Amino acid sequence: MQTLTKTYTGAKIVIETLKQLGVDTIFGYPGGIVLSVYDELAQQSDIKHYLVRHEQSAVHCAEGYARVSDKCGVSVVTSGPGATNIVTGLANAYLDGFPLVVITGQVSAELLHQDAFQEVDIIDITKSCTKKNFQVKCAKDLQKTLIEAYETAMSGKKGPVVVDITKNVFSEKTEFHNIKPQITKIPCPN
Repeated sequence: MQTLTKTYTGAKIVIETLKQLGVDTIFGYPGGIVLSVYDELAQQSDIKHYLVRHEQSAVHCAEGYARVSDKCGVSVVTSGPGATNIVTGLANAYLDGFPLVVITGQVSAELLHQDAFQEVDIIDITKSCTKKNFQVKCAKDLQKTLIEAYETAMSGKKGPVVVDITKNVFSEKTEFHNIKPQITKIPCPN
């Protein structure tokens, strides 16, 4: 049987990959860099979006969701100060062991490390309060990175993961594959 591959923009790959992973709820606060993700959210009905009034609330809501549902909480925020507002929620989820995938927007890859408007090194800022963090600079790496982030958040001692996605990735097109994620159940010492 031949598998048909589809070509999507990075923004659509974010939503389709989250659907593949069984995500049914996202908490977020839109900003310029992640608006294309919000456009894709509006065109589907499988994932419910809760609009919060502050990025910190998005992460706390996602953590609360993870606490009561035993699922991975997901939030989406924009770049710069929007991304830095997630740190308290990440620290809380990290210390309490609740799984989160927090997607942050970032300036375009060619502008990284040039003090571009709203550029913040959210990867270094969040290293001490996440299980792992990723920065995606091209669309072909997006799907596998989101799957790895989800698997990392949900395996072993659960905890938060940050996926920082540069602006160019959201509009780049690449192949989308039907992949079933494998969550490794590692016993966690009490």
